[in-house]
Amino acid sequence: MKDIGEEQPISFEIALRVADAAVFAKTSRHLRNIEVAVFQGALQGKRYDQIADEIGYAPEYIKHDVGPKLWQLLSLSLGEKVSKTNLMAVLAQQAARVVCIRSPIDSSQVVELKSPVGLIPLKSAFYIERPTVESRCYQEIIRSGALIRIKAPTQMGKTSLMVRILDRARQQISDRVYTVPLSLQRADKAIFSDLDRFLRWFCASIARKLQLSQQVDDYWSDTFGSKSNCTTYFEDCLLQELNAPLVLALDGVDEVFLHPEIADDFFSLLRSWYEEAAYGESGNPLWQNLRLIIVHSTEVYIPLDINQSPFNVGLAIELHPFSNEQVLDLSKRYQLNLSEGELSQLMQLLAGHPYLVQQALYHLARRDLTLEQLMQTAATDAGIYSNHLHRHLSHLQEHPQLASACDRVIKASTPVELEQNLKFKLHSMGLVNLQGDLVVPSCELYRQYFCDRIVSS
Repeated sequence: MKDIGEEQPISFEIALRVADAAVFAKTSRHLRNIEVAVFQGALQGKRYDQIADEIGYAPEYIKHDVGPKLWQLLSLSLGEKVSKTNLMAVLAQQAARVVCIRSPIDSSQVVELKSPVGLIPLKSAFYIERPTVESRCYQEIIRSGALIRIKAPTQMGKTSLMVRILDRARQQISDRVYTVPLSLQRADKAIFSDLDRFLRWFCASIARKLQLSQQVDDYWSDTFGSKSNCTTYFEDCLLQELNAPLVLALDGVDEVFLHPEIADDFFSLLRSWYEEAAYGESGNPLWQNLRLIIVHSTEVYIPLDINQSPFNVGLAIELHPFSNEQVLDLSKRYQLNLSEGELSQLMQLLAGHPYLVQQALYHLARRDLTLEQLMQTAATDAGIYSNHLHRHLSHLQEHPQLASACDRVIKASTPVELEQNLKFKLHSMGLVNLQGDLVVPSCELYRQYFCDRIVSS
């Protein structure tokens, strides 16, 4: 057996993949460009002043700010002390610990077992389809002027489904089709303060993703108003320029719910485009090329005119937790052989929550712990869900009213009635399930963890 100091060097690509995956798993963000540059320079044995000169930054900034913070971030993410000098050795050890299993699709192939964080890649064997959901979406998206609404709490698989619909659209609609995923969560908060500013950002962002020239200023006129300007821009600069189907997927639409001053106008605009496509030959036929996918995490809790809302037309899709059969299927893909009793324990703790189930099966497949150990530690700060639970707790502590409402639900023995706004926000976080007008904890894990951690006001 070789000593730790004898780890074989690994390529920059593997080192970066290991480091970035660890950072993302810990912080839910990827390494930034400047961090990658310092990371690569350190692996190549370069001094800070050399790295700074190559990327155009002051040496003091790299040496005293970016570098130290990067090593601190990697130390936190990798679980051991990382410095400029031991970086390669630590990453080589981490890479050697990567677990591989037989491919669930082709048993003759060996695949790397990766942490299930974020959306599940298109070719992943660990994506579980919901009966009829995918097939309905695939049939709908090929229809001219289609609108699909996907609703579910966070980390239930909405974005993973969205990218599969986009992929199917590219395969089935025509030889020329354009797909644009646009996350509204990436817009600066200031963008949502004014309808005109928001729609300018909206048009410019889509044009950029399509690699078209941005002519927003040329099409904006005070005379016609923001909604008319935006519509004209879509007609003349996007739909006419492309002259082919355009599938626009709007992720994180909940951000707009937080800004009633623009919500009504924006959503009525989307509804008008959907109706324009439905007019067929009596309207502008260009709009039949637009297909919309709207993704959101919660119920629409802002007042909208029912005749001007996109939330009561098109195909409505609501994602639910995994069933026993789906969890059993997924466990087999991880090459686990769960008994009925073990499956029952897992379902009782996690209630089929896709992200929580994926994490549990991943760690069991890696043999990081046994099912018994998982059950004992899951709701503690030493368990595999500690970062996930800490993020929820931190958010609740920043919003006392939300924390107090969650505390009531967690400690109640019967379903609880809450103010609509609080109810929907807790549901969007995935912490509660809706039972008519009442709410209950969404799973036993959350009940156990939060029962003595929330200070109720």
